[in-house]
Amino acid sequence: MPLTDKPNGRALGWEHLETRYPYTFRMFRVREDIVRWPDGQVRPFVYVEAAGAVWVVPVTADGQVVLIRQFRYLIDDWSWELPAGGFHDFQGSPLDLARRELAEEVGGESDDWEYRGFFRTGASLFDQVGHIFLARNVRLCREPDREPGEIIEVHPVPVPRALEMARGGEILDVHSALALLRCEGDLWAAYSR
Repeated sequence: MPLTDKPNGRALGWEHLETRYPYTFRMFRVREDIVRWPDGQVRPFVYVEAAGAVWVVPVTADGQVVLIRQFRYLIDDWSWELPAGGFHDFQGSPLDLARRELAEEVGGESDDWEYRGFFRTGASLFDQVGHIFLARNVRLCREPDREPGEIIEVHPVPVPRALEMARGGEILDVHSALALLRCEGDLWAAYSR
């Protein structure tokens, strides 16, 4: 079977021989490609195929970034993050998903959204694309509607403190830290008003 989904790899000497999916879950599947590597050896290349996701940088009219502190079973600890979610259980646009996650996780709404680009969540292990949205003039106006297992605290934090947390290592979720830093100029503008 020719390598059809990796044209750049094929051009650089990778030859796809076979694909298997040894494990599938609703949020991702493990893909194992048997590949002739550029050095001529045949070896497996294993990675996770995952649906895309969004990260929302919510800033209120008075210059507060709405962070969440969420208990994460995987690390058995609390994690400072931004509202975020994946396409594994959602059909619609990235903006529609961002709106849903803001409402679901913090009870927030905004009429002022800006797409701030995308990033790869783990280029050596995951094929997932993460989209970043800035939500300005966020109103915390409703009760959150969280998924089962989501244990979340909502913390509006002044812009300087949120950026300090991203740079200083308090926000250990790299996706959230990156999203904050990508929106830094706009966050300072909101804070200065």
